[in-house]
Amino acid sequence: MNAGAPSGPPLIELEGITKTFGEGAAAFQALKGVDMRIERGDFVAVMGPSGSGKSTTMNILGCLDVPTSGVFRFLGVEVQALDRDQRSLLRRRYLGFVFQGFNLLARTSALENVELPLLYRGERKAVRREAAMRALDQVGLAPWADHTPAELSGGQQQRVAIARALATEPEVLLADEPTGNLDTERSIEIMELLTRLNGEGITILMVTHEHEMAGFARTVVHFRDGLVERVERGEAALAGETG
Repeated sequence: MNAGAPSGPPLIELEGITKTFGEGAAAFQALKGVDMRIERGDFVAVMGPSGSGKSTTMNILGCLDVPTSGVFRFLGVEVQALDRDQRSLLRRRYLGFVFQGFNLLARTSALENVELPLLYRGERKAVRREAAMRALDQVGLAPWADHTPAELSGGQQQRVAIARALATEPEVLLADEPTGNLDTERSIEIMELLTRLNGEGITILMVTHEHEMAGFARTVVHFRDGLVERVERGEAALAGETG
């Protein structure tokens, strides 16, 4: 199954991925054999009811969890065979994360919030500052670099969170309900920003319950009962084909 237009080896490939939590009578199989292929440069929306397996899959894709069985390849590397430190390195070097709750430090400026992943990486202050300002400029918030989250709107806070994810120049941006705490107008602004970033070459994987937001994606993957139920071309892709 292909979740994007073929263009050589896939960026991400899942084959027969299962995930079981617990043991014995209490065991619960969250994933029952997920197959997925994601090409570099795609914008994928992942949808499905609660308990369908979409969040578990995203945790595996983000190297935050490991499958019980199956093969997960990232740029051809079998991730499930890596140890904890190697997975952590892959996560820091190739992946950026955006969450529904923003997860910003309240008493810290936008600039300092964006610098955090670079601080964890051990980058020098000058390098951190330059990269963070560049990321804030990407999301249109350079003039607000010195503002704390309390001085920013919800949409601006989410832009800071996206800038923080961009600061490490990730290959993939994983967004978990990025518009879940925003009103419709702010949500559309964030989706337009993600669409622009995707157009600049960043692969985006987004979990959403909102069909309107999924409409910005090129590919929509529907989960149900621990499996991929179907894959569709997103409205954005269809518009491009017919426009």
